[in-house]
Amino acid sequence: MDRQAAWQLVCKYTQGDSLRKHMLAVETAMRSYAARFGEDVETFGIVGLLHDFDYERWSNPPDHPLQGAAILAQQGYPEHVIYAIKSHADYLPDCPRVSLLDKTLYACDELSGFITACAKVRPEGIIGMKASSVKKKLKAKGFAAAVNREDITRGAADLGIELDEHIQFVIDALEANGAALDLLPTSHG
Repeated sequence: MDRQAAWQLVCKYTQGDSLRKHMLAVETAMRSYAARFGEDVETFGIVGLLHDFDYERWSNPPDHPLQGAAILAQQGYPEHVIYAIKSHADYLPDCPRVSLLDKTLYACDELSGFITACAKVRPEGIIGMKASSVKKKLKAKGFAAAVNREDITRGAADLGIELDEHIQFVIDALEANGAALDLLPTSHG
């Protein structure tokens, strides 16, 4: 698998910058977890990068992620990569999350989006963000209302990591790639 080819696939099917940045954020979190777990960083990263590449064209379940899965199969992606991407959709009963790859994608997906939303409303962006402030925002149902809070807590539990630790780990991963993810403070010069 080639990261550049995966990115070209993302760009072919996704025009929106925010969705592209979301996939890059999930890729970043996935790569960090792969390193922590001693897993294949490239595989984890590519799964994170490609998980929503079909969403802009086929947002209705189960078209997303099944349309993307078919495209990935045609492109020769390995079955475990395709399965992990399919398993991030709760509405596919024949794709339970079983592997560490599956569980990590699910755990990073919604949380990466939520942390991004939190960073966007802070003058300092993601710099210095703490899990406690993210947890406070999680309780505000009107903030980033499209993010499923249950997915975030279930994802951490399935991964076997305490929620606070999981949130901080993903914050730290995204902060390390903050410039590319557009999560750093905006200068008003």
